[in-house]
Amino acid sequence: MIKSHSHNTLFFSGKAVLASLLLTLTTVGMGLTPLPSLAQSPQDTINEKIVALKASENRWIEIDLSSQRLIAWEGKKPVYAVIVSTGKKETPTLPGVFNVKIMRSLDRMRGPDYDVPNVPYAMYYQGGYAIHGAYWHNKFGTPVSHGCINVAVDHAEWLYKWSSIGTPVVIHD
Repeated sequence: MIKSHSHNTLFFSGKAVLASLLLTLTTVGMGLTPLPSLAQSPQDTINEKIVALKASENRWIEIDLSSQRLIAWEGKKPVYAVIVSTGKKETPTLPGVFNVKIMRSLDRMRGPDYDVPNVPYAMYYQGGYAIHGAYWHNKFGTPVSHGCINVAVDHAEWLYKWSSIGTPVVIHD
């Protein structure tokens, strides 16, 4: 708590000193100017991760949502590139920096309006979101998925064999 014994003197006690001080200063008419945000934008974080990965020798996967392209990298060297299908407008693929967490050579994927058995070469990077083979369409280059990254089955097999748990996945516009 802040106790005021005069207009110019403040005495401090208790745990909420800073919050009380700000409230008091605002109440007595001393305007506060907000500090500029020190938080990075998500795109800054993504850009920094790409720079760091290119400076390494690590294997990593880049998905460019605007061009519907996936590139497999080893450090700064691109080693494989394919056209993919990412999420539709209603069910977008979210940008960010992730890592492959679960790999399943064959899986069943279900949602409110789909149930697809035998999905090949699924590499989950965030919850139910995965890079995986898609045998049920041939619309690569067009966003058609429920948020996953669809890859032709032969390309998905190559990626699956090349990747491992922990492989970074960087998704951006």
